[in-house]
Amino acid sequence: MKKIVMIEDDQLFNEALYQFLVKAEYEVKRAFSFGEGLLLIDDHPDLMIIDINLPDGEGLDLCRRAHEYNHIPVIFLTARDEEEDMIRAFDLGADDYLVKPFPMKVLLKHVEAVLRRTEEEKNLFHYMDLAVDLDSRQVTYQDQEIKLTVKEFQLLAILIRNKGQVVTKELILDQVWDQSGAFVEEHTINVTMSRLRKKIEPDPANPIFIKNVFGLGYVFGK
Repeated sequence: MKKIVMIEDDQLFNEALYQFLVKAEYEVKRAFSFGEGLLLIDDHPDLMIIDINLPDGEGLDLCRRAHEYNHIPVIFLTARDEEEDMIRAFDLGADDYLVKPFPMKVLLKHVEAVLRRTEEEKNLFHYMDLAVDLDSRQVTYQDQEIKLTVKEFQLLAILIRNKGQVVTKELILDQVWDQSGAFVEEHTINVTMSRLRKKIEPDPANPIFIKNVFGLGYVFGK
C-alpha cells in the first residue's frame, strides 16, 4: 500500500481529502501545519500533497526539504492561480500542481500519474547528496562519482532497498555472500561496511547514511 502524507491547514478540506484517499486504498498521514508536515517527512512517504500556503510557513519550503531529504514526489495544492507560484513550485522540484477547487477524482488521477512515474524511476535512488543508480551501479556524492567494489555496492543496494528498516547481518550474509556460494563470517561484513562508509560518508566515524542498530544489523536513512 502506497503511503501519502498530506499537509492542508483547512480542517474541513483536510478531512475530505483524508477520507477520499483512504477510500482509494492509500495509507494516509496528515498534518495541518508546516511544523507538523516537516516531522512527517521522516516517515518516508511515497508522495506528499502540500498546500502552498500554510499558517506557519511556506509549502514551497516543505517541498525543497522533501527533495533534499529523499527526492519525495510532491503535488501542490493552492487557491491562487498565479503563474509565479507555479514556476517557483516547479523550480523547486514539484511534480504536479492543482488549483482549488477541483474534483476529488481529478486529484486521484494526478496522484496515480505521479506515483506511476515514480515507480518507473524506482531504480534511481536519491538521499540527501547521495545518488545511486541500481541499474548501472553508479554511485555519486555531491555529483562526484564514487567507485565501489561489487560487494560494497551489493551491501549498499540491500540497505537502500530496505530504507528505514533494520537489515540484519544474517540477511546480508544470505543475500550478498551466500548466493555466490561464498560462505563467510560476520567479520567480513564489518570490514566491507567500514570500507563502504569511508567512501560514501562525509564523516565515517559519525555516519549519516548507514547507522548501526546494536545487536541486530544496520539501517539506511534513519
